[in-house]
Amino acid sequence: MIPKSKIKAEILDKIMKATEELVHELADREAIRDLSARYCDCVWRKDLDALVGLFVEDGTFIVEGREVEAVSRGHAQLRKVYEKAIAEMNPRLFIHGHVVDLTGAEHAMGRCYVEVYSAAFGMQRVGLGYYEDEYAKIAEKWKFVSRRYFLEEIDTVVSLRKTFMV
Repeated sequence: MIPKSKIKAEILDKIMKATEELVHELADREAIRDLSARYCDCVWRKDLDALVGLFVEDGTFIVEGREVEAVSRGHAQLRKVYEKAIAEMNPRLFIHGHVVDLTGAEHAMGRCYVEVYSAAFGMQRVGLGYYEDEYAKIAEKWKFVSRRYFLEEIDTVVSLRKTFMV
């Protein structure tokens, strides 16, 4: 017969492992949501170094709209496209409804919905859509592997071809 103390210890060990896994999962989800919040913060503050640093070295930003698909890959191209977009539109991003799917210990996918307003156009809404993201955990920090913007609606004369093609 197995002593009750051993059974209790085994159950407690399983509960502790499950709790630890849950805490790690919650921390990862929060860090990924924070990554998107930092993205918006960097755009608002025009902090290109921090913005580009949110991506892995060969990370991509893709804009898909009615006019064109624009792809920027790697820190140099990302910097160039964000610098141009910020200069031309002075965008103000409002992200909400963030969904995160953890697909491994260091990999995740997600979506969040975005409204884009432009300070350069009197705070007029210039876009509506969603981001579809791929994330990787690099040295204990979550980063964008790719961020794909699906533009559902564009509300002004802002041209994707002009703004996002570099």
